[in-house]
Amino acid sequence: MGLDEFPPVLPIFPLSGALLLSNAHLPLNIFEPRYLAMVQDAMATNRLIGMVQPRDPNSRLMTPEIFHIGCAGKICEYGALPNGMLRITLEGLCRFEVIEELDVTTPYRQIKAAYGKFRHDLEPLRRNSVDRQALHETLRHFLEFEDGGDDWQTLDNLEDDSLINSLAMICPFSPVEKQALLEAEDVCSRAELLISLLQMMIQQVETHRTLQ
Repeated sequence: MGLDEFPPVLPIFPLSGALLLSNAHLPLNIFEPRYLAMVQDAMATNRLIGMVQPRDPNSRLMTPEIFHIGCAGKICEYGALPNGMLRITLEGLCRFEVIEELDVTTPYRQIKAAYGKFRHDLEPLRRNSVDRQALHETLRHFLEFEDGGDDWQTLDNLEDDSLINSLAMICPFSPVEKQALLEAEDVCSRAELLISLLQMMIQQVETHRTLQ
């Protein structure tokens, strides 16, 4: 999609800890009536949904305050489950800024979105722009703690942007850390932050083991 093809109005799915980034995929099980309606409406139009995080991950409000940066995803897989739930997969396309939340009659929330600040999400990444060796060493060390030492070979076959964005989504970071990864200026900045966060987690694990 070109930038001019993105709609100015997006339905949003506020979900703490759920990170969506360009060139990565996020599987979701949909069961709340308002979000079932949102998915059905999206399927009938452009298949686009905006993923955002609530500012307070523990909020129980029906309409919690949200961060002002999210990512638009396109439904690329859709299936109905016997229990009435829907299973979908979103393909991350481009981040957006929340300009304002709209007064709507739909059961789900909708916002006015601006994408221009993140137009580079749609551009190919320069080859060899990410320090894969530094990432490799840090991730290998991290996976040893997570008993996933054999996973690197599969991950290493991905292109830089897909690798970094996929890792940012699947690693067990806090909601605030995931938001920081989302808001990183570009993939290179995200890679540096990702390495720093992984190194902090490794240090915490090593410190905990030393104290035991």
